[in-house]
Amino acid sequence: MARARRPELPEAPGLRRRLYRLLGDLPPRRRPISARLIGRRERPGYLLEKLILDLNGLDPVPAYFLRPRRLRPPAPAVLYNHYHAGRYELGKDEVLTPKPEVGLPAYADELTAIGCCVLCLDMWGFGERAGRSESDLFKEMLWRGRVLWGMMIYDSLRGLDYLAARPEVDRRRLATLGMSMGSTMAWWVAALDTRVEVCVDICCLTEFEALIESGGLAGHGIYYFVPSLLKHFTAAGINSLIAPRPHLALAGERDPLTPPGGLDRIDAELRRVYARLGRPENWKLLRYDAGHQETPEMRREALAFLRRHL
Repeated sequence: MARARRPELPEAPGLRRRLYRLLGDLPPRRRPISARLIGRRERPGYLLEKLILDLNGLDPVPAYFLRPRRLRPPAPAVLYNHYHAGRYELGKDEVLTPKPEVGLPAYADELTAIGCCVLCLDMWGFGERAGRSESDLFKEMLWRGRVLWGMMIYDSLRGLDYLAARPEVDRRRLATLGMSMGSTMAWWVAALDTRVEVCVDICCLTEFEALIESGGLAGHGIYYFVPSLLKHFTAAGINSLIAPRPHLALAGERDPLTPPGGLDRIDAELRRVYARLGRPENWKLLRYDAGHQETPEMRREALAFLRRHL
């Protein structure tokens, strides 16, 4: 059972609504979701369902749902957010892909081994949704009053709706996790949706002004940019909307996408917010002598954090 939460910041609901409004013209949140099962596969430690989800009414969303073989329902569940890395062909398959170059197994194996169900979606322009360039998607959506990052966030929030409705899943024990683009998705989704009990972000806790100061804007694809965001929010301000829920951030000190000075600012602000809410132990930022890459040490911390809080 999820632990009882202390009250969040009193201004959080209003800030959450304001943040959501910055994401452009989005489809209705309460539109029906439908799922079509494409096939099932048996893996050593889990069962894999391939699905086509209708989340937004505009573009079908291919997805994987992973269920541990030794499932004890209702089980905790993780919305796994895939990375970018310029690998548009990969998308949701990242969750199934080991990283032998750093000695890491696939997250599918590790998350199901600790008893978690997992949902991973192809984001706009990735995996089976690849074909149109990120630039073309961004430009057309902007003309139509939409924001590419907003549409990605929308799909993730609706994916969370689908995940919470699965009969195998304990909706009181939902987490979100990701690396790089998936890291940014994790903390945005957790900030916008209080059903997320635990957030783990890896190598993309970026303070926006610090990124500008360091000349690092080119490190992010155009998907990342939300019109007028900096007029209303800092990265620390968005992340404060997660408090006091458990939040682990893992960062490389040599990562150009997370300038160290920006990490300092976010850490100081979130320490203050979590202390104000009486849960200082629920915020944790760990920094490593690494670049923009998950390490075995980061993986161990991520899994331990999920086990502890789910």
